[in-house]
Amino acid sequence: MQIRFDGKTIAVTGAGHGFGRAIARRFAALGGHVFATDINALPLMETSAAGGISTAVVDLRDRAAAADWVAGIERETGGAIDVLVNNAGGVAGQTNRPIEGVPDADWDVIFDIGVNAAFALCRAAAPAMKQAGSGRIVNISSGAGLQASLTGIQAYCSAKHAVVGLTRQLAHELGPFGITVNSVAPGFIRTNEATERQWDSYGPDGQRALVDRIAMKRLGSAEDIANAVVFFASDLAGFVNGQILPVDGGR
Repeated sequence: MQIRFDGKTIAVTGAGHGFGRAIARRFAALGGHVFATDINALPLMETSAAGGISTAVVDLRDRAAAADWVAGIERETGGAIDVLVNNAGGVAGQTNRPIEGVPDADWDVIFDIGVNAAFALCRAAAPAMKQAGSGRIVNISSGAGLQASLTGIQAYCSAKHAVVGLTRQLAHELGPFGITVNSVAPGFIRTNEATERQWDSYGPDGQRALVDRIAMKRLGSAEDIANAVVFFASDLAGFVNGQILPVDGGR
């Protein structure tokens, strides 16, 4: 079976780099009409250079702006979003600190980007998906949503656990309307400045130890994550719902 998304509307958040860029480009290569958003304009333009990707700079911490982005896509296409990929997230430039040294604002910003935005976008996209009787929502969580995080960042680990919970709950709520909700949980993959800093902090011995804990004895790539997202969005996963798929090479 050849997987294609011709005539499908795909919305991808956090598409300026890393997983989001790879996901947006993969859907575009498979024929989808991709709408991509990020908070930074320049990297988003680089993502769209491959073609087939419409872009919008949106601060998804603003829930009204997030909902407006969804509404704009629906107006332009004349129908529901077929595939919503909630990829925006991350550590917001933070590093590991004792919990007593974490200010409210640093905790809140990670939740705003990684959890609250996903909630707002799902809430905005669900009505049209229900009316259409179909839809795919794929949330990018993390191995940190299944256990303690390698980052040591309390808010990041908690937010990714929350994404897992949101995924499972919405799968039950939206399943009767023909909408599936699943999550891809990446292992450690070097995709941006934050993961490069984390990788460098381990030093040669720590880097070897991390790779040795992976069954395949190598790190993955952003394309590996895009492949898993495409599977969840495809007809092959039509009866797969509420599932969390670790993509980590076997830890």
